[in-house]
Amino acid sequence: MKALNASQKILLADNVVLADTAFSRMQGLLGRSSLAEGEGLLITHCNSIHMFFMKFPIDVVFLDKNNRIVGLVSNIPPFALSPIFWKADKALELPAGKILQTKSSISDQIII
Repeated sequence: MKALNASQKILLADNVVLADTAFSRMQGLLGRSSLAEGEGLLITHCNSIHMFFMKFPIDVVFLDKNNRIVGLVSNIPPFALSPIFWKADKALELPAGKILQTKSSISDQIII
């Protein structure tokens, strides 16, 4: 899948993997040593994340049910917790620096 920020007219990721089962949501990016440019992980039913046992920082874009950005966390390091974004329905995990690079902001429309 691809993730496009339609508001900014820029591609966020062209290789997005869906985590929509209990196991895939729990595993997330655990066990990976990096997230390459163009990769992303879309976690359903998610309004916060943890970085326990992660090996690298990431950016996280929190989306509501209509895929509008309701929360942004840049460069969240290993072993940290994100804030809870009560309006979020899913989280799009991206390589660190992607939010700044794409100028993504609250209320931008994302097309998956």
